[in-house]
Amino acid sequence: MRLILLALLVLAVPCAAEEELSAKAWLETMSQALKEKEFKSSIIHVQSDHIRPLVYLHGKVEGEEIAFLEYLNGPPKNAVRIGNVVSFIEHDQPAYSVKANHIQGVWPSAFAGNIASLEKGYQFVLGGRSRIAGRPGQLVRIIPIDNDRYATQVWIDMSTYLPLRYDIFNKEKQLLEQVMVIELIELKEPAHILVEAKKQPWPAVVEQAERTDGHSWSFSWLPQGFNVAVRDNHRLIGSHEPVEYLALTDGLANISVYVSKQGAQPLPEELMTRNGLSMVVEKLAEHEVVAVGKVPHETLKRIAKGLVLQ
Repeated sequence: MRLILLALLVLAVPCAAEEELSAKAWLETMSQALKEKEFKSSIIHVQSDHIRPLVYLHGKVEGEEIAFLEYLNGPPKNAVRIGNVVSFIEHDQPAYSVKANHIQGVWPSAFAGNIASLEKGYQFVLGGRSRIAGRPGQLVRIIPIDNDRYATQVWIDMSTYLPLRYDIFNKEKQLLEQVMVIELIELKEPAHILVEAKKQPWPAVVEQAERTDGHSWSFSWLPQGFNVAVRDNHRLIGSHEPVEYLALTDGLANISVYVSKQGAQPLPEELMTRNGLSMVVEKLAEHEVVAVGKVPHETLKRIAKGLVLQ
């Protein structure tokens, strides 16, 4: 009984410093912890009926950020980030590297980035406190200022300020996706695997060759806070048809836009999977635009319709 009362006391009577933190301050402190702390997180990633167990390690070696992500189910698959380069190691293909300042598939990029940039599309609201993975956590709700994206929320560990759980909800408040820590260990020094990763000769980043027949596309409308993060021109494997790709993000939500010549095979006008991923198809003159993202259909449709040649 005494242990139960002590556990409740930790949740109910936080220290004065924690009481003074605003919702934004909690997020900013979390962002700093993700960049500075040495830790290991065992994580469960849930999307609809699909569950992925992961292990994520982070630390600094010789002053440089190193991160390692391991997928525990299925064929071996790992990702290593050294500074702003992420290398992928998979069982059925040679290792390759890309430029990126985070490893996708764990926490949103904005969590370890500029939290203030999220204020263009969201407002931050403090929630209650709860235990996640046996650790007291503070809830912060990240609420969209419009109807063009979904609401999210994050529980932040009250001791390390690292994220413990992240949820995405649709407009009907149904859970679309969840990333939840089941064990968090703060380390006193970088994990051995991170030290060894720093020593390895990882593949050089392959620069995408530019196509001379590509177009310069822009958007007449984007939800506030969204920016074009990637532009890429390539040809489809097999058909060799040219496809132009634009990646949009507001730091939490990601949208992929593909543009190609209209094909003989008709595509569905819209599609939504059980994990909330939506797709819409629009025809612009002789081009076909496919937009995919975990945002409302209406948002994707308006973005696809607003694609114009510069």
